Amino acid sequence: MGGMTSSMAAKFAFFPPNPPSYKLVTDNLTQLLLISPFPHRENVEILKLPTRRGTEIVGMYVRHPMATSTLLYSHGNAADLGQMYELFIQLSIHLRVNLFGYDYSGYGQSSGKPSEQNTYADIEAAYKCLEESFGTKQEDIILYGQSVGSGPTLDLATRLPKLRAVILHSPILSGLRVMYPVKRTYWFDIYKNIDKIPLVHCPILVIHGTADDVVDFSHGKQLWEMCNEKYEPLWLKGGNHCDLELFPEYTRHLKKFVSVVEKSPPQGHSSRRSTDHFEQSRKSTDVYETSRKSTDRREKPRHSTDRHEKLKIPSGNNVDKLEKIRMSFDQMERSRRSVDCFDKSRKNMDHQLDRGRKSVDQLERLRTG
Repeated sequence: MGGMTSSMAAKFAFFPPNPPSYKLVTDNLTQLLLISPFPHRENVEILKLPTRRGTEIVGMYVRHPMATSTLLYSHGNAADLGQMYELFIQLSIHLRVNLFGYDYSGYGQSSGKPSEQNTYADIEAAYKCLEESFGTKQEDIILYGQSVGSGPTLDLATRLPKLRAVILHSPILSGLRVMYPVKRTYWFDIYKNIDKIPLVHCPILVIHGTADDVVDFSHGKQLWEMCNEKYEPLWLKGGNHCDLELFPEYTRHLKKFVSVVEKSPPQGHSSRRSTDHFEQSRKSTDVYETSRKSTDRREKPRHSTDRHEKLKIPSGNNVDKLEKIRMSFDQMERSRRSVDCFDKSRKNMDHQLDRGRKSVDQLERLRTG
């Protein structure tokens, strides 16, 4: 039953653009791989990368001549490289960084099917490419995770002790918490960021819109409170889930953050003996708040979203169960707006809602039985 619920959660979590927004073509003269319909740029390289799970993903490397840092960008849910192409170019220019973006398995022209485990293998392949093909050092990498991309971002960050920094853009506490106000982590949940963020010991910037109606603002706020090394967060008043890049403060705050972390001492040297051992949080500077203990907070009930506080776990009463189902589907429909607002197609809505209704019943039986 739990496996079926996990499978259902995964299906609700991934919405690759269909059809993909781009095609891969090979230039006749240079034999270089290009993204159509975009023209060839000298500082942009398109690659195909094998993953440890047998898929082949598409990567995009944007080189900046003045860069000292590299942004490894994990995009949001209903986007692919074609839709992110121009933003990646602009971020590289304005932040003066190299930027590596990639499509998850099953997204764009990447092979395979989207899943939580595949995205972990995907980001590992991207990181390996940066190290082996471009000579990028771990301490010069800033991981950037947008929405669903916060999942693979934090998973990799827990295993990179010399990482320069992390940026979380409209992040999620976990996949299940986007749909349900659960108070603890279940084994079948996906992207358990709430449990992984205490294991990250580099500066973390959190960006979230206060009017986000897909991933509630409280997700970003709670993750920021659990950071070991907090950087001044960016709470964009009135910002929704897919428009934060349009706010002038967005680019200004990112530029400031990149500048600060580049001037900070590199993450540990001799004290960092292995990716399985993490040093104690460094003493805070003017921009890093001292670490707050998360143990007591996490032992108490967690409030997933403000809008969900009144939603109670259903009792045996059938009326309560029906009300729970109705409210749950209201929330799931909101989350299905595609985490990045690119996919407007809803051809399979009735079919998915019917399957989701079965998932809700299964979850309730699991929690009450």
